[in-house]
Amino acid sequence: MKILAVSGSLRADSYNTQLLRAAAAAAPGGVEVELWEGIGDLPIYDQDVEGDVPERVRRLRQDWAAADAILFATPEYNGSVPGGLKNAVDWASRPKGEAALMNKTVAVVGASMGQFGAMWAQQDLRRILGIAGARVVGEGLPVSRAHEGFDEAVHDGLRRALATLVEAASPVDVAA
Repeated sequence: MKILAVSGSLRADSYNTQLLRAAAAAAPGGVEVELWEGIGDLPIYDQDVEGDVPERVRRLRQDWAAADAILFATPEYNGSVPGGLKNAVDWASRPKGEAALMNKTVAVVGASMGQFGAMWAQQDLRRILGIAGARVVGEGLPVSRAHEGFDEAVHDGLRRALATLVEAASPVDVAA
């Protein structure tokens, strides 16, 4: 199973990207967690270019559609989701009916230096992804004081998030 890991932060030493790398290290056997980079390369969503989308957008849509599930990690900017991440979701939510996010199993985690661990951004992103057509599963994982490192509770939370994603994205055996 392939889980795509998408960080909403563009910062080189992003705590959210570090969180996704920790998730990759915590992945169970048979599960590949691949970090997807490219949010910063996307143009601002513009419906006028839907007929001839840029190559970077085609790559996003292909990569996200090909994944069995997506694990998003979001920082919190001004109490919500960073604009670049929202822009990527907007591109992946179109075209209607065949969008990369349509019925895609996703989960959301987040890290911040503050005491709330990007809770508001995670709530907003879960809502945005659901409206975009994704199947949001699991609970959020607020990682506070991320600059102090990730303790065992964070690693346990990542393992639970991955287990939930794997279970929700696995095909159901109707013969059983």
